[in-house]
Amino acid sequence: MNNLNLAPLYPEIFLVVATSVILLIDMFLSDARRNLTYLLSLGALAVCAALTLVDFNHGATQYTFGNMFVSDPMSNLLKLFSYLAVGLTLIYSRQYTTDRNMVTVNTGGEFYVLALFSLVGQMVMLSANNFLIIYLGLELMSLSLYALVALRRDHTASTEAAMKYFILGALASGFLLYGISMLYGATGSLDLAEVARITASGTVNRMVLVFGVVFVVAGLAFKLGAAPFHMWVPDVYQGAPTSVTLLLGGAPKLAAFAICMRLLVEGLWTLAVDWQQMLTVMAVVSMAIGNITAIAQTNLKRMLAYSTISQMGFMLLGLLSGVYAGSDANAAANAYSSSMFYAITYVLTTLGTFGVIMLLSRAGFEADNLDDFKGLNQRSPWFAAVMMVLLLSLAGVPPMMGFYAKLAVLQSVLGAGMLWLAIVAVLFSLVGAYYYLRIIKLMYFDDATDNTRIVANGDMRIALSLNGVAVVVLGLLPGPLMAACGAAILRTLAS
Repeated sequence: MNNLNLAPLYPEIFLVVATSVILLIDMFLSDARRNLTYLLSLGALAVCAALTLVDFNHGATQYTFGNMFVSDPMSNLLKLFSYLAVGLTLIYSRQYTTDRNMVTVNTGGEFYVLALFSLVGQMVMLSANNFLIIYLGLELMSLSLYALVALRRDHTASTEAAMKYFILGALASGFLLYGISMLYGATGSLDLAEVARITASGTVNRMVLVFGVVFVVAGLAFKLGAAPFHMWVPDVYQGAPTSVTLLLGGAPKLAAFAICMRLLVEGLWTLAVDWQQMLTVMAVVSMAIGNITAIAQTNLKRMLAYSTISQMGFMLLGLLSGVYAGSDANAAANAYSSSMFYAITYVLTTLGTFGVIMLLSRAGFEADNLDDFKGLNQRSPWFAAVMMVLLLSLAGVPPMMGFYAKLAVLQSVLGAGMLWLAIVAVLFSLVGAYYYLRIIKLMYFDDATDNTRIVANGDMRIALSLNGVAVVVLGLLPGPLMAACGAAILRTLAS
């Protein structure tokens, strides 16, 4: 332990400084030169990626600040994908935010600055090794996202969504903090490794620990958007500007997965028999509510919100399967890595689907209804194909990336001996395939109701195309990424 070692914090330090500088520069920019804020934001993400890549290639686990902050393979790999997710979100959102006056003299570059500050919070969450640091990162991320949802001050739906998100988010944070306080009261420590050691000793009141775990899991479920703590997801996804919806549904899911690993697997593994039962119920209920309710939706953003709920339920299957592996470290790592791979798959696919929505949107028009996708193949065969690939991936159809992600999770569930849970997951996946295929049917077999020419910046066209291609390539060749996830989980758990 070296309390003066700042090397693990270089990406976070750089991003905080860079974001502050971008905020100052943006104050003196006119609307015509606002693209500079956009370019500087992408540049900051690129530098952070380079710094993190050095740590990831090194492969070592480093602690600092009294073991409160850790740089390990899992956090570094998830940080790289978080940079990618936020970067693609900024690219997809550039025209959308400009058309809706979200980056003008009145609002400045708040969208870019708040997006970067939310990323700082996610990075802190990814590397947190202490209850307080987890909560600090969570609140930094959440406060930035609350402000982003309400960024369109003159838009009633956005304001309403922000109020709902803030109130329910504050309630969930209270659950999490109360659970942490109970765990601290029982163990006398906020350090995850120390909490794990004390709980394993059997010298503390188990009843207090179990109550603490219940509140912690409730708080985590809210951040994941898992049922029955999913109430905010449909309303906020629909009401927020699409660019902000993508920020909500992208990188934060990786951070939420990471704190589930830190809190449940690393810190509270001795109480696995308790939190595993909770995750089992949440996974089944999430898949049921998400897939069945999505069928009735006509608003695409709301439909994708319910899709997110079901996808998070599927991701939880991998997390709970590792518990049954017992002393077999490799089997447990395979279960956790399958869940990590699923989270990455979901984020990459979600980026593309909302990117297509923003591609079809224009000033005064939100392409967020199913009917807006009618005849898309007639207007743009290429982007109709990209959207089809992304939807098939969400449905888990081979050879897309989503198929392998679902297969890996189901293998871990079967490896844990839970055949019934695997059958339930497959059945709900079949139900979910309906509403994804319905959109494909509208794009290819219905006549277009809007023949307006699709206009997009070159960077968005390239990024969206590469996004779609990546989903296919990673479906055909999932081995390298899956191996990276497995190695990252193994080395992280070993440290």
